[in-house]
Amino acid sequence: MSATLIAKDLAAGHGDRVLFADLELVVAPGDVIGVVGVNGAGKSTLLRTLAGRQPLEHGTLALNPPSATVGHLPQEPDRRPGETVREFLGRRTGVTAAQAELDAATEALTDGAAGADDRYATALERWLGLGGADLDERAEQVAAELGLAVDLAQPMTALSGGQAARAGLASLLLSRYDIFLLDEPTNDLDLAGLDRLEEFVTGLRAGTVLVSHDREFLTRTVTRVLELDLHQQQVRQYGGGYAAYLEEREVARRHARADYEEYADTRASLEARARSQRAWMEKGVKNARRKATDNDKIGRKFRAEATEKQAAKARQTERLIERLEVVEEPRKEWQLKMEIAAAPRAGAIVAALRGAVVRRGDFTLGPVDLQVDWADRVVITGANGSGKSTLLAALLGRLPLDAGHASLGPGVVVGEVDQARGLFVGGQPLLDAFGAAVPELAPADVRTLLAKFGLRAAHVLRPADSLSPGERTRAALALLQGRGVNLLVLDEPTNHLDLPAIEQLESALESYPGTLLLVTHDRRMLETLRATRHVRVDGGRVTES
Repeated sequence: MSATLIAKDLAAGHGDRVLFADLELVVAPGDVIGVVGVNGAGKSTLLRTLAGRQPLEHGTLALNPPSATVGHLPQEPDRRPGETVREFLGRRTGVTAAQAELDAATEALTDGAAGADDRYATALERWLGLGGADLDERAEQVAAELGLAVDLAQPMTALSGGQAARAGLASLLLSRYDIFLLDEPTNDLDLAGLDRLEEFVTGLRAGTVLVSHDREFLTRTVTRVLELDLHQQQVRQYGGGYAAYLEEREVARRHARADYEEYADTRASLEARARSQRAWMEKGVKNARRKATDNDKIGRKFRAEATEKQAAKARQTERLIERLEVVEEPRKEWQLKMEIAAAPRAGAIVAALRGAVVRRGDFTLGPVDLQVDWADRVVITGANGSGKSTLLAALLGRLPLDAGHASLGPGVVVGEVDQARGLFVGGQPLLDAFGAAVPELAPADVRTLLAKFGLRAAHVLRPADSLSPGERTRAALALLQGRGVNLLVLDEPTNHLDLPAIEQLESALESYPGTLLLVTHDRRMLETLRATRHVRVDGGRVTES
């Protein structure tokens, strides 16, 4: 059915910290609204609020019609112990909950409960609308189309990272909600998956609100942009697509700065004039007092009139200052200034695989012959599940080889941002987990370094696994600045990063002098990065172009 979601005067925050306020939003059929803002600005909080999964702190939410279904697909799809792929798809599409309601309504109808007819009709309509009647058939078909070659009765926890990403995409493609709320749907998708996701989103008749830091995806899909400006404490909406938003935002910022500077210059000029007028007035009063005994009546009268005129001018200038429309100074935005600390140069050969073979169940990587030399900038691409992360682990000597040989050169110091951000997932406070990785830094220096990456007092004492994915990624990047490395290994580093941080990472990579191994599906980064080699992994086979 066609549905509209209306949010009025929404507000949210953490304790005394306000994330956003006075937020107004109408999501109509066919809308694709991109929500942008720095990590921690409240984007995921907004989606949870719109989905009804987080209590309203202020404002109202309304669905028209009230029976419309709202699908919230959060980032990092949770793999619940014991849940099969089929059960995961049922839960994410809303069919499982609709089936439970239909079963309860059927039982009430059988028992002859009051109002059971209406309840059953409503539950049946909801189940049918969400696609419950043919979900199993569609699930098999979509899984095959996406290359998710697993038994749907298999536990989700048994899937590889690439397979889990495809299962997440399948759950989206199978969904038939009236309103879609998508939180970072592009994360972990390969290029083919991104194309399929774009086709799905642009073809939706349902209203959609999505959070994404994939610049190309935003450019190709969104029709409007909602910006949560944490630093300015403002919520702004921009018509048109993402490219139009970037242009309008830049123009708006220039105008805001120009308006403030004009106001500040005018006020400063009037205040200077008022000071001069008061000084002349005070000088006239002093002269009048000094010459009060003067018998020259004409002179005394002239001096009194002149003093009164200066006083009137001063009062007039002060009234002009009071009538000035105050223009608040635009807050200077916090900007991440990222550098990657370089360790002394390693040897000529940084890492090498000779006839390397890795077997994981039915999957085989190799045999691989690959040599990475000093200052190589290697981009590694391939479909999900093709073996990219396995290749990195083999190169770094972290996987036992079933055949062949792996070696790291002398003096190699590895700095890594892995796909799972595994260094910051435990219950240890972030300050302690980070400090353990750089024991040479004093706790005060660790706090200072993390603050440069937007991780302040409110973050450093929290358990690392309570941080958002974007915050954990920032911590991993801060670690690269805290210790020198000469082999930089980045596995999908832009996942969960906000747009300013991605741009800073690209800038840091441009000036990094060491060796780089980069796995990414970020199309803008692939275009802008100055790579020297391109390695492709396809079904365990490694080729270079």
